[in-house]
Amino acid sequence: MAVHVISGSLITSDHTQHQAKSVGLDGWVVSFLPGRTLNLEQAAAAIQAAEAVEAVEHLAHLIGLTTRETIGLAIAEPPWSSPPHTSIAAPGSTSEQRRSDG
Repeated sequence: MAVHVISGSLITSDHTQHQAKSVGLDGWVVSFLPGRTLNLEQAAAAIQAAEAVEAVEHLAHLIGLTTRETIGLAIAEPPWSSPPHTSIAAPGSTSEQRRSDG
C-alpha cells in the first residue's frame, strides 16, 4: 500500500482512486466520507482503509462474492474452533525422545 501526501494538501494512493484534500487548520476531507472533517492521521488511515477495500474487492471477485458479502460474512461468522495441538514426531525420533524434550 502506498499512500502519498502531495504538497501537504492532497493524499493519494497507488491502489485506490479515493483522495483526501486539506481544507486548512489541520482539517482534511476524504472523498468517501462526505460531511466529515478529519485530521491528517485520520485522513491517511481513511485512504489506507480504501486501499484495503480495493484488495478485498479483488479477493471477493475470486471467490464469487461481492465486497460487502465478503466483509459481512467475515465479520458475522465465527471462526472454526482450533483443533487441539498435537505433536508430530520428527522422522527417526522415538516416543522416549519426544517425552524428554517436552
